[in-house]
Amino acid sequence: MNATQTSPNEQAALWNGRAGRAWIDGQATLDRMFIRFEDLLADTVRATSARRVLDVGCGTGSTTLAAVRAAGAQGNCLGVDISEPMVAVARTRAAQQGATARFIAADVQTHAFEPASFDLVISRFGVMFFGDPVAAFANLRRAASANARLQVIAWRSAAENPYMTAAERAAAPLLPNLPVRQPGAPGQFAFADRDRVASILQESGWGEIDIQPIDVACTYPEKDLVGYFTRLGAVGQVLEDMDEATRRRVIGTVRAAFDPFVHGDEVRFTAACWMIAATATPPPCPASAP
Repeated sequence: MNATQTSPNEQAALWNGRAGRAWIDGQATLDRMFIRFEDLLADTVRATSARRVLDVGCGTGSTTLAAVRAAGAQGNCLGVDISEPMVAVARTRAAQQGATARFIAADVQTHAFEPASFDLVISRFGVMFFGDPVAAFANLRRAASANARLQVIAWRSAAENPYMTAAERAAAPLLPNLPVRQPGAPGQFAFADRDRVASILQESGWGEIDIQPIDVACTYPEKDLVGYFTRLGAVGQVLEDMDEATRRRVIGTVRAAFDPFVHGDEVRFTAACWMIAATATPPPCPASAP
């Protein structure tokens, strides 16, 4: 995943370039790594009996496809992502599975969704990259029907996610040009501050806000570890431009930093996240004139 903090225009370029390609290449590993989050969101679809579902930051489509399975034969699920390459993969996956899920490449902040067209808005790690999060969530509020549910998952702080920062911490002494995180800027940990997230939702028109910490056990095969950190995140981005000798030195150093997370043939870690819920409550009626 993208571990850097960048401007909105850089985000678009990143996800339509290196980061998008890296996620496509790592699709199988990432889907396995984050399957429990996918299950949590599918459970929400079933619990709410939602039929019109919007998946924000759908990537290569795994959560959208899970949502349409959970919604059943009457389900109408739309995945949206800023990355054209990832959306293309999602469409291919849907066609291969015979799924009715639809996908569009668009910027959630500005896309003209049909008003009141979704009963449920979900996201697995897709809402932390907005240049203007208030504008994005206000646009989602307009797309939501009355009393529609918002259920999204975002990372808590970098300090609470040592696995997610292991590569850059280990590589930093060897890579002086490694991007530096800017707190609050678009990026993986942009929603670390619970109060800030609540304020964003309140300002964008959502009500009944509930933000709860969740700690989720994640696993994937150890054989995929080197491919994971050499392609994804800040280290993966920088390694593409390194000479071979430096690349080998960095890979050896970073791989050793992951030893605490390796258990036999598996990588195991705990993902510290927020489960963010809200409701598209109708605005209050204006007071009657005396």
